[in-house]
Amino acid sequence: MLSLVLILVLAALALLVTALITASSLWAWLSIGASALAAVVLFVDWLRRRARQRKAVAEASDEPEGETADEADEAASAGDEVAATDVAADTATDAVADTSDTADTTDVDTAEPSPTAADTASAPPEPAKPERSAIGAYDPHTPPGEEDTDAADLLLVSELDDQVLVIDEQPRYHLPECGWLVDKDTIPIEVSEARELGFTPCARCGPDASLVTRARRKRKRSLGKFGRE
Repeated sequence: MLSLVLILVLAALALLVTALITASSLWAWLSIGASALAAVVLFVDWLRRRARQRKAVAEASDEPEGETADEADEAASAGDEVAATDVAADTATDAVADTSDTADTTDVDTAEPSPTAADTASAPPEPAKPERSAIGAYDPHTPPGEEDTDAADLLLVSELDDQVLVIDEQPRYHLPECGWLVDKDTIPIEVSEARELGFTPCARCGPDASLVTRARRKRKRSLGKFGRE
């Protein structure tokens, strides 16, 4: 019966789609008729099930009283068995509880004594933890200090064409990895040009020391290659 209802519902849905596509009222009425028929079939099936339930209730009330008494006796015997099982379970639980109490008493007797207030007072105080270092902290609105560069390194930096980063209206030039440049608009420029424009190296990232070290390594590598040739 339910399968028939499902078929009618699907048919009504197909007719409705056809009506929407063709813009024809005939298919729409056929869809409504199929839906109504499905509702009628579903109502009839409900009535049949309700009648079966009433019939089953009537048959159950007409059973002989002897059978009901036997069922009552069986229920009583089953209740006695359940009660006996509960008593055995309670006995086992009590035994487990006694064992647990004995084990707890043994643990308390063998446990080490807790330190007294006198022992705590005589113990040396723990060293205070050092505060977190403030190295690396900086004000994002205040430019870092100037890197200390000696005269020889300054002369070499003035001849390099490596690029550094500067910020408009700020006096320092920086390496690209400088942490002070986070979230700031930077301008790439050669370090020699930055020196000519009056920019000075950042003390935070140390561009002069890094660029000088890199330049000397390049020169040493070039001289070694020239000597081998």
